[in-house]
Amino acid sequence: MSYKKEFIEFMVRSGVLTFGDFTTKSGRKTPYFVNTGNYKTGAQAARLGEFYAKSIMENGKGDVDALFGPAYKGIPLSVATAIALSNEFDKDLNYCFNRKEEKDHGEGGSMVGYKLQDGDKVLIVEDVITAGTAVREVFPTLKGAADVQIEGLIISVDRMERGQGDKTAIQEIETEFGIKTYPIVTVREIIDTIHNVEIDGKVYIDDAMKARMEAYLAEYCVK
Repeated sequence: MSYKKEFIEFMVRSGVLTFGDFTTKSGRKTPYFVNTGNYKTGAQAARLGEFYAKSIMENGKGDVDALFGPAYKGIPLSVATAIALSNEFDKDLNYCFNRKEEKDHGEGGSMVGYKLQDGDKVLIVEDVITAGTAVREVFPTLKGAADVQIEGLIISVDRMERGQGDKTAIQEIETEFGIKTYPIVTVREIIDTIHNVEIDGKVYIDDAMKARMEAYLAEYCVK
């Protein structure tokens, strides 16, 4: 079993990849949702970090200086991924994340963890991109911390949706900031992998759900 298939099944079993009626941060009504905030055990965090680490290594991004996890969901993702890279691939990378509100006492500032240095290569670790809103918010934070080189963005799922124009959010991020996004899986891979396939005795994407997802893709996604 490929790690992509394992990851899709892991998301379903963890209650992270769910199907029904939802509204995304961009306001779109969607029949499926990915919420990494539903991971809640140490075992899940360890496994999740392993999937991110595998994707990072597969895409040749294991030699960066630091992982950055945008608050809030990116915080445990960056930590779990750093641990997995150390344990599984002998890559002891720095990690850091931002505060939502800048601290005005103690050491102060908006960053926690590794102190970014000019010239550092940084990889952003995030959950999902829909319209790219959250990602745009962290670029000023990173560039304000140091003159870093952003090597890319690792995410759980590429929803393959349009951003603010006719391109996908991922394509817009690449055009606007010059960085590539590396998803562990895409929504198309999710459909192709578990359509009419049982996971622990239940089919999550039957013909009706597939039709709803395909309709959503037709409306919001870029071919």
